[in-house]
Amino acid sequence: MHSSHPPHLHALIPCAGSGSRAGAGGPKQYERLAGRPMVAHTVEAFRALADRFATIALVVAPDDREISAALPAFPKSDGERLLQVGGATRAASVRNGLAALRQQGAKASDWVLVHDAARCLVTPTQIEALIAACEHDAVGGLLAQRLADTLKTATGDGRVHGTLARADKWLAQTPQMFRLGLLLDALERAGDAVTDEASAIEAIGLAPLLVPGSAQNFKVTYPEDFALAEAVLRARERSK
Repeated sequence: MHSSHPPHLHALIPCAGSGSRAGAGGPKQYERLAGRPMVAHTVEAFRALADRFATIALVVAPDDREISAALPAFPKSDGERLLQVGGATRAASVRNGLAALRQQGAKASDWVLVHDAARCLVTPTQIEALIAACEHDAVGGLLAQRLADTLKTATGDGRVHGTLARADKWLAQTPQMFRLGLLLDALERAGDAVTDEASAIEAIGLAPLLVPGSAQNFKVTYPEDFALAEAVLRARERSK
């Protein structure tokens, strides 16, 4: 890891999902968008801030055979790590990745930014905004977006059960930034049920900071999301 002012910052990108909801033939993170695998766009956003990070790490499944074709130049520097410790759930992949970083010398007091490989539209500006908001915070926090739509609850047969007030509702995004040791401990306590890092931090009684993100920083999850992500990436290319 190259030198930096302590505590170090690490980026951890879980990339071990199967992509079952996307309807793709394989893991969605390797599907091509704007001519490149989705994960390549994700990594590029963090590489643009390489001087800020001691480590940029990808967590893939132990039997992953596609990452070398998707990212033939990863790792390309001493600060990049390919961690083949992915688990059966997202929480397990993150937990295993954090443990691997600790084994490789990362300190418990270091900050780690966990970001979904499938949020390929995140920008360096958004990442920088999260770091600026959280690096002096006692807990850490996450990018998130205020809920704009009316929120309904449903009955078991698909009818409206009720309407929830939206004034205090946010959509959680990533990256999510916490102290490495604190997050690892929280995930070990929470188990595999949590779907994001903030939930694990909340479960130990802490309140993460909500940092306004962008509607474009959505997670490519369903088949229709691919066309929207492609359009955004193409528009960005044209504006350069």
